[in-house]
Amino acid sequence: PAPRTWREGTGAGSFPLSSEGRYETVPPVCPVKEESRLVARAVWGLGQGALRRVPGVSPAREPGRAQVGTAGREEIKKRTTEAAPGYAGDMADTPRDAGHKQAPAPRNEKAPVDFGYVGIDSILEQMRRKAMKQGFEFNIMVVGQSGLGKSTLINTLFKSKISRKSVQPTSEERIPKTIEIKSITHDIEEKGVRMKLTVIDTPGFGDHINNENCWQPIMKFINDQYEKYLQEEVNINRKKRIPDTRVHCCLYFIPATGHSLRPLDIEFMKRLSKVVNIVPVIAKADTLTLEERVYFKQRITADLLSNGIDVYPQKEFDEDSEDRMVNEKFREMIPFAVVGSDHEYQVNGKRILGRKTKWGTIEVENTTHCEFAYLRDLLIRTHMQNIKDITSSIHFEAYRVKRLNEGNSAMSNGVEEKEPEAQEM
Repeated sequence: PAPRTWREGTGAGSFPLSSEGRYETVPPVCPVKEESRLVARAVWGLGQGALRRVPGVSPAREPGRAQVGTAGREEIKKRTTEAAPGYAGDMADTPRDAGHKQAPAPRNEKAPVDFGYVGIDSILEQMRRKAMKQGFEFNIMVVGQSGLGKSTLINTLFKSKISRKSVQPTSEERIPKTIEIKSITHDIEEKGVRMKLTVIDTPGFGDHINNENCWQPIMKFINDQYEKYLQEEVNINRKKRIPDTRVHCCLYFIPATGHSLRPLDIEFMKRLSKVVNIVPVIAKADTLTLEERVYFKQRITADLLSNGIDVYPQKEFDEDSEDRMVNEKFREMIPFAVVGSDHEYQVNGKRILGRKTKWGTIEVENTTHCEFAYLRDLLIRTHMQNIKDITSSIHFEAYRVKRLNEGNSAMSNGVEEKEPEAQEM
């Protein structure tokens, strides 16, 4: 057939493809598409790109539509890109009606569920919701001589005025004749998590000339809480949720003498380590130099080992190798050399808790200054639930077994009280 000629373009967008033809712009097919669309129009004489009719296209409808060969397509694409840099499509290969794009998938469509998925992992979310509704309980006891900063450290731990002295200040602080047990309870909340915190103080401990058997009132109080919980458990109509007043942890404050443990310290921890989780701390550790602190901690560790005192975290309760690795790091730090403060200061534009002196500011949460941050991690951030579990499954269980074996006897862990026998009728 005779070669087909094309009309020469005269518009501003026209440009020649060869000496025998031109490449021109034509209006788009659909007015809702882009404002202009370059459509390849080629002529003969491009070697393998000779014109061929596009099968299936009506000449009357689109008289100028044609298809070129491989070399022609490449030449058209190259020159089209040079003429219109913003156009990146292959116009020679794209049909005119390709503008009808496929509808995108709806955004709110759920991801396909695995065929083998059962949903067992949702139990974690169920437990979390239930625990959030019920809240948590934690009971902590502080034991030590007066003036060691027990109230200040408790306020620093929870960043609130929760100690007994902070809530119930007295005009004159006197040394009680006997050891008193005083507790105060707070409901605190953080990020939607509610916790009932009870702080138990023991004013008068170690403040007398004769401190013989001064640990007995403390041990009696701990056992009384076990007894109260046990009686609630054995009731026929017991409560759905038994109030937990058991002492979960005991912070024992050691004065920073720099020498070794006193006989009172050894005797107290030896007896109470069997009924409660004891965490020893060196109070006001900023009064010691770094060398004195290291030496003092080594002496205390040696005294604990030689007297068979097992403080928390106990080696025998490590559940697996991962727990053992984490607990070993804490055991190496015991006793924790801590500094407490509830005063805020600005250091380099940052708010900190610390103690200001003439030679600088001691930052409470700075691990290079003291070990308060490690103590807080142990008690609150990493081991709080484990402390409660050991209290329930080890210490309370030992008391429960002993009480049930003794029947109605008033014997408890280390404290014996003989009740008068009932008279026969």
